[in-house]
Amino acid sequence: MKVEKLKELLREFGENVKFNYELKKNTWFNIGGQTKVFYKAKNLKELVNFLQKINREEKIFVIGAGSNTLVTDGLYDGVVIKLSKNFNNISLLGDDVIIAGSGVLDKSLSDFAMNNQLSGFEFLSCIPGTVGGGIRMNAGCFGREFKDILLSVQAIDKIGNIRTIPSKDIKFDYRKNNLAEDLIFLSASFKGVKKNIMEIKNEIKNMRIKKEKNQPTKIKTSGSTFKNPIQQSEKKVWELIRESVPLNKSFGDACISQKHCNFFVNKGNATYEDMSNLIDFVSKKVLEKTGISLEKEIKILK
Repeated sequence: MKVEKLKELLREFGENVKFNYELKKNTWFNIGGQTKVFYKAKNLKELVNFLQKINREEKIFVIGAGSNTLVTDGLYDGVVIKLSKNFNNISLLGDDVIIAGSGVLDKSLSDFAMNNQLSGFEFLSCIPGTVGGGIRMNAGCFGREFKDILLSVQAIDKIGNIRTIPSKDIKFDYRKNNLAEDLIFLSASFKGVKKNIMEIKNEIKNMRIKKEKNQPTKIKTSGSTFKNPIQQSEKKVWELIRESVPLNKSFGDACISQKHCNFFVNKGNATYEDMSNLIDFVSKKVLEKTGISLEKEIKILK
């Protein structure tokens, strides 16, 4: 749909809709160009109305914390949706169930669980994303994944239909699930186990020490670049990269982290092409050396 038509169609959403919007600052990589439409959903009622107005005529991408997303420097010819703070609610149901909006940060969910003496959420303190993104990719670390605590997901499809999906009806796998790509997650319910708060605090502390020792922090990176090839190798992906790739290789300001070689870094002004070239180079070298084809963990928006 042409921008002029979209401007007329979406006029009622006012400042919540922006056209030719710069995406760079919405990603941890700090890389990216513009999207044709950027929509910040004020609440569920407005989101339903927006999706019905669009009526499947545009590509849609939902962005959360932007912690695992690489965006093209060109124009994304579609709609990027970001959920507002109204999707960040979090509450306790009974003694051991937490309801969290999809915009809630994983660390915030971990903290909430700790403060309510619920264990099982500790690993989330080390994942720099949101609940929605975590469910989409079955995010995890230290041997735990979203599927281990998830009870159900509330979602909306591209034409505004809302439904609740129990976790038992979802097929989870390593860093993925079988939920339709066009579903937008609204909230989810999680089950924890009662535990002493000091034990939970100590577990979180130990996890964070391990993470900060082994992974880069406070720089322009986007988490793990590739998934571990668990069906093809007993080795972790960082081991395969270390054995196959000159770790000082860079394209422009896109380089490999010296702390963890599955983390790629924007040293300052890396472009999408720079980072994409580095990803392709590493993937090619690992394939040549080991015969293993790597699958990207980060999401590419182009």
